[in-house]
Amino acid sequence: MTLDWLHFTPWRSLAGGALIGLSAALLVLANGRIAGISGILGTLVGRSPAGERPWRLAFLVGLLAAPMVWQIGGALPAAHIAASSGLLIVAGLLVGIGTRYASGCTSGHGVCGLSRGSVRSLAATLAFMAAGFATVFLLRHLIG
Repeated sequence: MTLDWLHFTPWRSLAGGALIGLSAALLVLANGRIAGISGILGTLVGRSPAGERPWRLAFLVGLLAAPMVWQIGGALPAAHIAASSGLLIVAGLLVGIGTRYASGCTSGHGVCGLSRGSVRSLAATLAFMAAGFATVFLLRHLIG
């Protein structure tokens, strides 16, 4: 394995991780809610309890606005997606189904659940990661 030093961005990655952790901590402190993106979006699109819609919308707008704010300090990395639209749609549907079965997504379990010491979140995160590793291995090394 070789490291692509040209695209190695430890400081930006550290800053991004710190901002994710800060936003998750602020949401818990301010609203007593977990920053699980699938739950925030799902409840916003579905039925939101009274008074919950504004903060859910603000959180999602912040997620979408973050790259524009980041771009003020420097260029965004070039995105290259080497998958067809059909494959992306199927993958998105599978992720959506998985988040329903796991009662949360990688942000809810991996960021917030693990930091709270949740055994259920540890099991879910291990399952997410194992499925991701297996998928990449299968698609890149066995199927080609």
